[in-house]
Amino acid sequence: MELFHEVSQLCSRKTTEKYSTSFSSAIRLLHADLRQPVYNIYGFVRLADEIVDTFHTHNKEQLLQEFKKQTYEAIERKISLNPILQSFQLTVNAYQIDLALIEAFFHSMEMDLDRKVYTQNSYQEYIYGSAEVVGLMCLYVFLEGNNEQYLKLKPYAQSLGAAFQKVNFLRDVKADYKALERTYFPGLDFNQFSLNQKQQIEDDIKKDFEHAYKGILMLPLKARFGVLVAFKYYWSLFKKIQRLHPSTIMQERVRIPDSHKIMILLRAGIRNQLNLF
Repeated sequence: MELFHEVSQLCSRKTTEKYSTSFSSAIRLLHADLRQPVYNIYGFVRLADEIVDTFHTHNKEQLLQEFKKQTYEAIERKISLNPILQSFQLTVNAYQIDLALIEAFFHSMEMDLDRKVYTQNSYQEYIYGSAEVVGLMCLYVFLEGNNEQYLKLKPYAQSLGAAFQKVNFLRDVKADYKALERTYFPGLDFNQFSLNQKQQIEDDIKKDFEHAYKGILMLPLKARFGVLVAFKYYWSLFKKIQRLHPSTIMQERVRIPDSHKIMILLRAGIRNQLNLF
């Protein structure tokens, strides 16, 4: 059985590494005890996201419902032949992750199947389920059962997830709007995307980042540095987006070069060693 657990969790780690080099490098900076559970969460999230975003020649609604059913069965039975679900259920059961977070996540994935335009309420609802709850699942891992600390740090984890997701929305405008015909930001017509509208979105994201940073500093040492580096990656991406004209981000996907990521890691490492955060 241990070999099956090992192979399943290797699948989640490889999935994370293939889909996100930034998150993978940040996860590797967590304490060894925390890395695999976070890989297990990311692998699960990535698979569901792929269903709604890329499986266009298949019945996405049916696939998502089957995946959802299999997820709950895996958690209840504590076994699945799907290696991603097997590794995810190990983490959910080990850390007693609230099933309401998983339900909220699936609800947001279901919204992606048919919703193209979002109101303020549905926008907030979507961000909670698609991003904030992922941060909260990871928080269960980082705090290793400390419920008092979980309640204290919960709002900060939500802000971090929201900041990451909103930056993704700006970075992926071309793919979301032109390829998938989705407009996540409420009341926004990307055919007339102005500097003022972009500034309003960025002001909102900046508030999320500032609030999240306060919570990162309160994380246990085992988790803090890895989360901080992920924060720095996204903050750097956000600052680059801020410098661009709206028409530019409508035409190209903004990226952070690998050389810049290395510099972020080195600077963060030095500041962490000197306790300057």
